Amino acid sequence: MPIFQKPTLKQGTNRKREMPEGLWQKCPECGEVIHNLELSQNLKVCPKCDHHFTFSARERIDNLIDEGTFEEFDQNLLSMDVLKFTGVASYSERLESYREKTGLKDAVVTGFGRLSGHDVGLAVMDFNFLAATMGSAVGEKITRLVEKGTKTGRPIIVVTASGGARVYEGMLSLMQMAKTSAALARHAQLRLPYFVVLTNPTTAGVMASFASLGDIILAEPKCMIGFAGPRVIRETTHQDLPPGFQTAEFLQRHGFIDLIVRRPDIRTTLSRLVGHLSSR
Repeated sequence: MPIFQKPTLKQGTNRKREMPEGLWQKCPECGEVIHNLELSQNLKVCPKCDHHFTFSARERIDNLIDEGTFEEFDQNLLSMDVLKFTGVASYSERLESYREKTGLKDAVVTGFGRLSGHDVGLAVMDFNFLAATMGSAVGEKITRLVEKGTKTGRPIIVVTASGGARVYEGMLSLMQMAKTSAALARHAQLRLPYFVVLTNPTTAGVMASFASLGDIILAEPKCMIGFAGPRVIRETTHQDLPPGFQTAEFLQRHGFIDLIVRRPDIRTTLSRLVGHLSSR
């Protein structure tokens, strides 16, 4: 019999301390663990590496528009499952699921408001709703906003984030590219300014239509911007893509983007631009 015996540990002495869920987020860029309160106060920008987390449409509106001045349009305009798209879940079921999850009716919020005292029309896409894909409701809401802005002589601001056209609606989705672009052409004929803020990611049909037509195009740092994905382009062209391809910084160097603006500075920058161009 051994002289010394290994002591029996009481159950629970090595119990791992559990961290409450929902209080912290890990930055996907640098790995920093950030308290949600600190992240919210910093407009969801990582204080260590400046990574811009996804910002919801309501958060964006609260950040840009003067308090109490936003008047939302077409809240009850809904996409319909005209093609009866089926799969693991039907399109109608997916829409209902995202409506419950986000509190939105579709992937864009539109309306009139005041930006530092300037009357503007604003559309903000929300990537949390079905990757902010553009269906018939999204295109119609943006078109109606632009048309109302044209009638009232207001500048238009669109904040984009999208995976492109909504496959569940087929050709009805692709039609929105032409419709939104036509409305913006009429807006431009009256020399009314149109501003675009590109955020991560802005791709495909949205990028190939209203997102690329701004008189001045801003972008958040490091956001992905392009039509087809890098893998598709690489396999189609059989070419090695340059470093940083389809980032905001790459597109600014090549003349597509006018300004790269950090999220905390977007309101001030837009205010100056709207004031300057509207006065002319």
